[in-house]
Amino acid sequence: MAAANQPSREMMIIWDFDRTIITEDCDRWVVLETDLTKLFHRVRVSLDWIQIIDRMMDALHAQGKTINDFVDRLNKFTIDPQMISAIRSAHELGCEMKVLSNANQFFIETILKNNGVFECFSGIISNPTVVDEEGRLRILPYNGRHFFPHGCKHCPPNLCKGIVIDKIRESDAKKRGIIYIGDGKDDFCPAMKLTEEDHVMPKEKLILYYILTLTKLPVNPKIHAWKDGEQLENNLVRLLSPQPEVLES
Repeated sequence: MAAANQPSREMMIIWDFDRTIITEDCDRWVVLETDLTKLFHRVRVSLDWIQIIDRMMDALHAQGKTINDFVDRLNKFTIDPQMISAIRSAHELGCEMKVLSNANQFFIETILKNNGVFECFSGIISNPTVVDEEGRLRILPYNGRHFFPHGCKHCPPNLCKGIVIDKIRESDAKKRGIIYIGDGKDDFCPAMKLTEEDHVMPKEKLILYYILTLTKLPVNPKIHAWKDGEQLENNLVRLLSPQPEVLES
């Protein structure tokens, strides 16, 4: 008998961003590190989170803050070196990767670029951003203001990650398997869209991990929990590397 390396099924990796690629939420500084606390508490009763961040960016613009100021603040976010290694290892193994997040395009792109891993991803699926004619950064909902309600109890009204997973799968001509990496409540919805041939990787001791491991809800994909970038990288390399095949001698 002889052994040969046989490629495992080709996979696509979908990454959450906040508390997954980075260890915190990339937009909470807008609330926690500015003098807009009173505004935040006034608008939070009537606006959803994306509308709140957009409103506060408008207020920061009125104070004279510029795009460059926001870039400087976002550049303070560092991705753990072990996580960077995990991202690069998966990329070097030829796996297409996308970010799927309820943060926003500008924040995510800026952080990925500053940490040198932006080119590892084929796309960022998140709430879009534009800079208007006055130089003001606008945060817009992914679904748009007039999008028909998706009715998902796990996801915010502006973005259902499960619907996005369905669209990604439908448009994938290669019919690849999916590895989903996340941490939060809104990551449960896309995890439930996966099949027995897919994989979900919840971060230990966070909401998605507890939902998947402590409840008796039926889950189709294989579960691989991780506590840090090193363990995540080991899991990814194991799944993505060619598998030995025993051949007849």
